[in-house]
Amino acid sequence: MIVVMRRNAPEQDIQHMIKQVESLGLKPTVLRGTERTVIAAIGDERNAPAGILESGPSVDEVLPVLAPYKIASLETKAEPTVVRAGSLTVGGGRLGVIAGPCSVESEEQIVASAHAIKKSGATALRGGAFKPRTSPYSFQGLKEEGLKLLATARAETGLAVVTEVVAAEDIDVVSEYADVLQVGARNMQNYRLLEACGRTHRPVLLKRGPSATIEELLLAAEYILDAGNQQVMLCERGIRTFEAHTRFTLPLATVPYLHAKTHLPVVVDPSHGTGHTPLVAAMARAAIAAGADGIIVEVHPNPEKALSDGYQSMTFPQFDDMMTGCRKVAAAMDMQI
Repeated sequence: MIVVMRRNAPEQDIQHMIKQVESLGLKPTVLRGTERTVIAAIGDERNAPAGILESGPSVDEVLPVLAPYKIASLETKAEPTVVRAGSLTVGGGRLGVIAGPCSVESEEQIVASAHAIKKSGATALRGGAFKPRTSPYSFQGLKEEGLKLLATARAETGLAVVTEVVAAEDIDVVSEYADVLQVGARNMQNYRLLEACGRTHRPVLLKRGPSATIEELLLAAEYILDAGNQQVMLCERGIRTFEAHTRFTLPLATVPYLHAKTHLPVVVDPSHGTGHTPLVAAMARAAIAAGADGIIVEVHPNPEKALSDGYQSMTFPQFDDMMTGCRKVAAAMDMQI
């Protein structure tokens, strides 16, 4: 259930209700909006009748949450969440543009990429230091050395760094260098990893698994939210279907559907969603038109020599052309980059 506090409820009343929720054996999660504060009371509600909480000071109403994902639901928080991390803002009318190579390969490569994408209008740098690969013989990333190179690129350009964390034991070292923790599609249901991300102070970009339903994606986000981290972005990166003309099938209906179900911002990955460079720009524009709060794309100085995903990476000129089109669509959608 959720405890909706009155407008301008004093902090002492909010803290009183938090303690009251705890006394009933429920876990309180506080969601503070611009006008109201909501306390999500998570747990077995059979021994916690709503009337006990409704009589509390400055309580406006107590409502049940029908969705299985409690904290992520619009029933809990009607105001859209805005995620901020350095140069990156996603949501609230701001379109986040995250770009960069699939893998960090060298200082020259990642620094050149950062300068190029910033010049074209990107607001954050992506790059994999730890790379989970299907084959154990494929390039696995530079690991901590790659993180240091990402930090170097951030120091030169001011761009926020988005990079993947693949194991709970790596979170501390990745958080030391990254501004946003990315949970990849393969790890969407790695619940221990999600809980560990939830205990950090870093925003999280959660990618949908290739065979996951929307409800499963939202419940995965719930693990992060329930652990205490409210800065979560959902990422649609394509699902596996019977089609073979693209690497995955990119269902852009996901974007407005998620906006109707959750307050969390939605990012779209047209690079993985299509797997073909010529399709990326068109699907990025389409994602923005569908209402996406951000896009994440792969850009490389020389895709032909990329150590991973070169076939879906754009060159610097291609990314610049894409951004020209994206700005036009964003303006039509009343969004700023």
